[in-house]
Amino acid sequence: MNISYDYYRVFYYVSKYKSFTAAARVLFNNQPNITRMMKKLEEELGCSLFIRQRHGVALTPEGEKLYSHVSVAFEHILTGEQEIARDKGLASGGVTIAASEIALHCVLLPVLKKYRKLYPGIRIKISNNSTPQALMTLKEGLADFAIVTEPFDLPANISAERIRSIREVAVCSKEYGIEEGGALTNNQIDEYPVIGLEEHTSSFTFYTEYFHSIGATYKADVVAATADQILPMVRCDLGIGFVPVEFLRKEDMDNLVVLTMEREVPKRNICILKRKDTTLSIAAYELEKMLQQVKTYD
Repeated sequence: MNISYDYYRVFYYVSKYKSFTAAARVLFNNQPNITRMMKKLEEELGCSLFIRQRHGVALTPEGEKLYSHVSVAFEHILTGEQEIARDKGLASGGVTIAASEIALHCVLLPVLKKYRKLYPGIRIKISNNSTPQALMTLKEGLADFAIVTEPFDLPANISAERIRSIREVAVCSKEYGIEEGGALTNNQIDEYPVIGLEEHTSSFTFYTEYFHSIGATYKADVVAATADQILPMVRCDLGIGFVPVEFLRKEDMDNLVVLTMEREVPKRNICILKRKDTTLSIAAYELEKMLQQVKTYD
């Protein structure tokens, strides 16, 4: 048989929607033409494919058998078309991410390294913000999505998805004379200067709550602009800083001492934030998917 692909295409949509009218609408065609093509297909195959009903059509046994094969073929074709469209979309374009410092170093940068190798034609723009600033950047439509650390106040039009947890530890220099693994009681922490981030950051909120829970008052005696400035300040004997364990893995620990708190610092979550009313571009969607693949909770 030499039956046109177009006939099978029309048959697929009529069978899927059980309606000549609905198929015509999807195919940007008209109902008489759809009906004519299906009659021609039935003539070519020598059997009836549809039972006309009051509201649409149903498949005959022959029609069911044909649809079981045609549907598989067409869904494969549609998947292939979508993959080609996706690949074309990933050949160029751009993605903008608003990231807090901890989320940037602990999650985003390792994923971007892989993403860049896969899609070298995509332009990547990162705005390095505090969590509240990243939220504002996202709300204003200046980023495709944000990746930040908790805690935060989530606006109604923004969704959050947790992708991994991190653990933070207290660190000081050897200048303070505390041995490695040395424990600080809740009362002793008030005796040492603390290096921290400024107010209106998620870290400030987090450590204010943590210090309150151990009966101490959190105040940054030395204020860092970003989380990655804390360790250099600790090395210079400016005080005790709290940093993610990941920040220490590639560090020279010669002048650093990791401390044990009487009550361990609670774990924090890193989250992806998105606008609920906006669909991500192909480039942004692919990056988000790669970030979701690193989901871990220690």
